[in-house]
Amino acid sequence: MPGLTLSLSAARTLHLAAQQLLHPLASPPQRHHLLDTIRSMGLLQIDTISVVARSPYLVLFSRLGAYPSTWLDDALARRELFEYWAHEACFIPAEDFSLLRHRMLAPDKMGWKYNAAWHQQHQAAMTQLLQHIEQHGPVRSADFTRLQGSGSGWWDWKPEKRHLETLFTLGQVMVAERRNFHRVYDLTSRVKPGWCDETSTLSEADARREMLRRSARSLGIFKPDWLPDYYRLKRVPLKETITSLLDEGEIVPVSVAGFSEPFYLHHSLQPLCLGDTHLRSTVTTLLSPFDPVVWHRKRALELFGFDYRLECYTPQEKRQYGYFVLPVLQRGELIGRTDAKMHRKEKVFEIKRFYLEPGVRPGPQRIRDLTQAITRCAQWHGAEQVRIGVIPDALQPHWQQGWGCGTPHAFLQDEH
Repeated sequence: MPGLTLSLSAARTLHLAAQQLLHPLASPPQRHHLLDTIRSMGLLQIDTISVVARSPYLVLFSRLGAYPSTWLDDALARRELFEYWAHEACFIPAEDFSLLRHRMLAPDKMGWKYNAAWHQQHQAAMTQLLQHIEQHGPVRSADFTRLQGSGSGWWDWKPEKRHLETLFTLGQVMVAERRNFHRVYDLTSRVKPGWCDETSTLSEADARREMLRRSARSLGIFKPDWLPDYYRLKRVPLKETITSLLDEGEIVPVSVAGFSEPFYLHHSLQPLCLGDTHLRSTVTTLLSPFDPVVWHRKRALELFGFDYRLECYTPQEKRQYGYFVLPVLQRGELIGRTDAKMHRKEKVFEIKRFYLEPGVRPGPQRIRDLTQAITRCAQWHGAEQVRIGVIPDALQPHWQQGWGCGTPHAFLQDEH
């Protein structure tokens, strides 16, 4: 497809298509859709903040609609997924274990995720912990009591928790399941029986090459400097990688209106560019701050014109938008953001603040899309009421103080 020039709108849509955000599912989601979606994204980032549904569940909701959150927990327990450091801490398709194993075997390259001094100092205790797991079965950090005080801060972990985190980074234990979102660790030899490092682990060079290939597929359309961030790669041979992917027909060069730099399109998306000049996403949804569409802040700004920063770690008085602000995707554009909270006991989904991006006008279809998207999200959370706080004046006549959202889906269970 030499010489193809795409509009910025088409480039956004192609990226959303790669991210499974082109159209809503035509029928209720099935279990296989969950794994298909994670495979398309490559990675599902984990975060524990729960003012609304925890991030991995919300990322899936944005793509699948109302699904039972237990499906994700079940997929991990059934060994269809595993956890490790990829973009950050992520759920990853089980077949990609070979892709990350080299990181476990060379932990000194893992930065803050591996403390060599702690490992060296507490090697005997870690060996005893491994023996305990072998003899007594999987453990949680909560199974061990703190002997010296109650702790004074986020990183003031009891030794066993740090031991387990170290053994996890080393790949000697894995997360066998999660209970109430708490990790349950078991020996890697039991989670991955039959695994052989000598025959199955990719070399670092081969793994990095494959990660860049996966990144190209999951991004769909990209500038070369967007590729390394997906798996948090550093000092990668981008020029050689692009040449290789071009030679293999994995990607094709394209131009995007408004950009002087070259873009590349994954070959799987070429059919979407043929004969349909009005390709457009029809999805309207709330996104997690850790959604792949926005987790690379520079890419979100360049591709969508969306300047986004997570402010939950910013002192309250310095926040511009709120604690855990969700980007709002509407039909191919990031048109706003909302500081939302689920009040589980009250069964109320609160839109504390809602912001429209500069220049965005709330016409009838946009208001209808947004109202329906908030209602769907609220129902999936188990809410019966949407409460509205501070919103733009243009939305006030339509949303006022909020609305009822009907009976929550009976099959959905609160994973918190």
